[in-house]
Amino acid sequence: MPKLTVEGYGTFDVEEGTKLALALEDHGIPILHRCGGNSRCATCRIEVISGDPGVMKDQEAQILEARGVDDPKIRLACQIRITRSLKVRSLMTMDSSGFTDPGPRPTP
Repeated sequence: MPKLTVEGYGTFDVEEGTKLALALEDHGIPILHRCGGNSRCATCRIEVISGDPGVMKDQEAQILEARGVDDPKIRLACQIRITRSLKVRSLMTMDSSGFTDPGPRPTP
């Protein structure tokens, strides 16, 4: 079972194939996902500290480019399925943004 380490929050066992945004939310990390996990808003940005999050697909690359993000370590949690252990930093949270609601829960 892959392990997910979230800087500042701890390490958790995560079922293989789980969307990262859901794993974060289910373990109490106040990650944003304002578009409901549809790769449109880029509020679920994370930084990959270590591990392999998989290949970035075109839709994710396009929304990050549109937001001016060109660091390959910055990814969208709604587009990553955990297949191996990862260490990440959550960049946009309810705490840091002022939002009181993360957005619609992404579909599994």
